[in-house]
Amino acid sequence: MPHLEFNALTLLLVQIAAILVVSRGLGFVTRWLGQPLVIAEVLAGIVLGPSLLGWLWPEGMAGLFPATSLPVLRMLSEIGLVLFMFLVGLELDPKLLRGRTHSSIAISHTSIIFPFALGAGAAWWLYDSYSSPEVPFVSFVLFFGAAMSVTAFPVLARILSERHLLTSRVGAIAIACAAIDDVTAWCILAFVVAVARAQGLVHAVWTSGFAVAFIVAMLFVARPFLGRLASRVASREGLTPTVVAITLLFLLLSSTVTELIGIHALFGAFMFGAILPKDGKLAEALADKLETVAIVLLLPLFFAHSGLRTEIGLVSQPREWLVTGLVILLATAGKFGGSALAARLTGLRWREAGAIGILMNTRGLMELIVLNLGLDLGVISPTMFTMLVIMALVTTFATTPILRWFYPDHEIARDRLVEPAQASADDAPPFTVMMCVSDATVGPSLATVAAALMGERDEPANLLALHLWNPTDRPSVELRRSENEQSTGPLAPLLARAQELRLEVRPLAFASAEPAVHICRTAEARQASLILLGAHKPLLLEGRLSGTVSEVVAGAHCPVGVLVDVGLGKLSRVLVAHAGGPEDLAAVDLARRIARSPGTSLTLLHVVSPDDEGRSLSELDLAGGPVRVRRVEHASPTDAVLEECQRGYDLVVLGMHARWGLGAGVVSLRRPRVLSETQVSILAVHPPLGSGAVVPAPQPGSLWSARPN
Repeated sequence: MPHLEFNALTLLLVQIAAILVVSRGLGFVTRWLGQPLVIAEVLAGIVLGPSLLGWLWPEGMAGLFPATSLPVLRMLSEIGLVLFMFLVGLELDPKLLRGRTHSSIAISHTSIIFPFALGAGAAWWLYDSYSSPEVPFVSFVLFFGAAMSVTAFPVLARILSERHLLTSRVGAIAIACAAIDDVTAWCILAFVVAVARAQGLVHAVWTSGFAVAFIVAMLFVARPFLGRLASRVASREGLTPTVVAITLLFLLLSSTVTELIGIHALFGAFMFGAILPKDGKLAEALADKLETVAIVLLLPLFFAHSGLRTEIGLVSQPREWLVTGLVILLATAGKFGGSALAARLTGLRWREAGAIGILMNTRGLMELIVLNLGLDLGVISPTMFTMLVIMALVTTFATTPILRWFYPDHEIARDRLVEPAQASADDAPPFTVMMCVSDATVGPSLATVAAALMGERDEPANLLALHLWNPTDRPSVELRRSENEQSTGPLAPLLARAQELRLEVRPLAFASAEPAVHICRTAEARQASLILLGAHKPLLLEGRLSGTVSEVVAGAHCPVGVLVDVGLGKLSRVLVAHAGGPEDLAAVDLARRIARSPGTSLTLLHVVSPDDEGRSLSELDLAGGPVRVRRVEHASPTDAVLEECQRGYDLVVLGMHARWGLGAGVVSLRRPRVLSETQVSILAVHPPLGSGAVVPAPQPGSLWSARPN
């Protein structure tokens, strides 16, 4: 197709499409492996580059990425990097350092000094073999040390969010250290670039002087002006296109100045984002507008361009692989050893200090930016570039699995959760209900059900409200959400209703990429007696509750209740149906607690088939309480429940079983009629599956008593 060969725009669009398809496709694999998306995007570049596509199909790579098109792709990726570094600067919120400035500075600087020293020593040994006489020895040593010292602040933030560590002590210290590390590393890198670009000592001194003057001007001239701009955005009409245009003009000006000075445009973008005020709405609104285009569309182009420059085949000899392994070892030992030792000396436990060392060893995107700078400046050779790219991939890929092993979930729970007071051996454990809220509209109904489950409140009881949200790469957003979501957002209506009912509810909110897993783990850590989830009827008509509900049922070590809400405002008349099986027994056991609530009348509908002569009305007997028992012979348990619902009830309690159109968290496609035809709210109950336990029959002395015929 000659048209593609000569039309530069068409070729660029095809390249972008190929990069997005491959990176997103690999993203599903890396997500399944528990890895951040940056791993997939780097691998996508390597797959499309000479390491794989060029090796398997050279003509295909030459047609898709001809040499004449690479400058355009590079310039577009550079624009994406400028926007991305601006966003990284925006995330450097002073709140990250609140209360931990001294320890974070000590850990961060130690985590830079150790790997820098090891890298400089290795550079002295590698200079003759992997550099050229045209490259000054000082430039090579400084750059190699800087490349070993980098921590990927955005990737680290994503890992902390996905492991819901961001608001924990370990996570808070790690993100603060990474923020300081970023500022320090970029200042060092700016000096290294100035030395590498300089044409003599005098030129380097002038470049450094201009860089210092630029930083002073940004802090004492640009920052006050931006503060007034931010206050105007907060007090008036908000972020208008004019304000966005003015901000982008300052961003371009800042990047242009640093490029002219000789310390690279990326430092100007980073510095401008760092000084932008974080207290108002300006920083958050700008990030919301820019991050999708910068991160989803433009940043993968940089990874692809890096992959096109990475040739794994250059590292072919055993000696070269030995050198690569040594580089990985030195980089890991410097980052992990320096960070962990400093963290331990500041008072953390060894396990916490080790977790910080593992997290600080994350390099990812920031390392690739540094390496591309070195390759563009001619400081490192393509072979050394490939070795260091492999090092960045290995250290980033290893972070998550090693962290899971070294700092497991029970340590995270110990770090984040406040342990309740230990009860004595003679005290009964408190009845604990954990309400999981994803939609604000169902919160009040969950509080109403929880109030009924508390009964007359004559026993120890706890109420927890949990809200989870999808993590982002923006730690400032995560911190704000962690602070605000416990009293606002989806939890606010539930807490307001609980206050009306005079219930004491403890809110808990954090980011989670695996909500079902973290619901079950939090319930286990809090020793929950019941997990209470909310659902909506329109979703049920499609034939399923949700994937999360199904996963929670399969993994929970306590009973699970799913409230299908149609506007539950009160609980005066409740119906519980029983047709046999552990699911119905779990529903009956839960209903007996509701029967204790003042002003609540409970009806037990005991459904038997006409040919079941061995069962009688006395199989389930009443031990006390305002309960009415009805025995119904019916060939269809579903029809029996629907007919009984016509008598007027506020809530129907059912076992999560196929006979009611429910089965293990998924609505049965055979019989969804109870859910679709009744206009009453439904509480579907399932016994714990995760532990392999079956809900036992109620014991004598409880509200319900089972006795033989």
